[in-house]
Amino acid sequence: MNILIDIISSTVLFAVPLMLVALGGMFTERSGVINIALEGIMIVGALCSCLFMSYLDGIGYGPAHPLFSMLVAILIAAVAGGIFSLLLAFAAVNLKADQVIGGTALNILAPSLAIVITWAVQGQGETTILIPTWARITRATMGLGEGGGFVSDLIYKNLYLTTPIAFLVLILSIILLYKTRFGLRLRSCGEHPQAADSVGINVYKMRYAGVAISGVLAGVGGLAFTMAAGSGFQATVAGYGFLALAVMIFGNWKPVNILGASIFFALFKIIGSYSSALPFLPDFNNVNSSEYIYLMLPYVVTMIVLVLTSKRSAAPKAEGIPYDKGKR
Repeated sequence: MNILIDIISSTVLFAVPLMLVALGGMFTERSGVINIALEGIMIVGALCSCLFMSYLDGIGYGPAHPLFSMLVAILIAAVAGGIFSLLLAFAAVNLKADQVIGGTALNILAPSLAIVITWAVQGQGETTILIPTWARITRATMGLGEGGGFVSDLIYKNLYLTTPIAFLVLILSIILLYKTRFGLRLRSCGEHPQAADSVGINVYKMRYAGVAISGVLAGVGGLAFTMAAGSGFQATVAGYGFLALAVMIFGNWKPVNILGASIFFALFKIIGSYSSALPFLPDFNNVNSSEYIYLMLPYVVTMIVLVLTSKRSAAPKAEGIPYDKGKR
């Protein structure tokens, strides 16, 4: 029973950053901009929020007001990610630069910038920013006593404020994308920007908005991943930004599909981590460094799934193509 609780709670825990970042990628690509920089944006969001939490922990405010402190940390991650993403928006929209190269440059910049800032704050060589224990929501945090049944144990095993916020973001994304004028305009800019411009839609502003939303969600996703990993911020998110791109493609740029894809990929990651505790899995005792076989599982599954589903992918038609107002 305990192993089942661990697997389910851990799957949800690691699905949350995947879903948030993939939803961010969905918004920016729906507007017509390819955001390869999700990895770098995650790092910047996690950096700023973790430094803030470390500061609150040092002055004692965080332990005294954990939920409010976490909410502010999430907002800081969102703002930091949004601001950093505007570099991509400027390069893609104003400069009409190659979006893949621009995103790659930001991915290279982010970890280096994070290390420099972390060393400047904590001291030379001190790269890790520890996550305070009060960041996790427990029964004590909610004013509940000890004990509880299966459902209670499942909820509070690995619960962070980013989890309920992520599912709220999912609902809002569905409403925003399909039930609002903004969503219709955003999608039109990713499918046929010339037609959108002809009816008075400002394509440049919509693409800026799509990239900014992407940055906000990726920044929060970076914080969510750092807390899920549990080892503190170390100027990396272990390729989760690129895995989120695979989730977005597998989810066919649709919010509900992205939720399912996030759970699917997170489950394989957890199976890889818990492989030694699952008796029905082969143990590969005769293979050197066999522990790495299952750790590769989510990435191998990613490649297989993308190969099998690539022909059915329906990407926005104008994604990656700089919009020139003078062309028709």
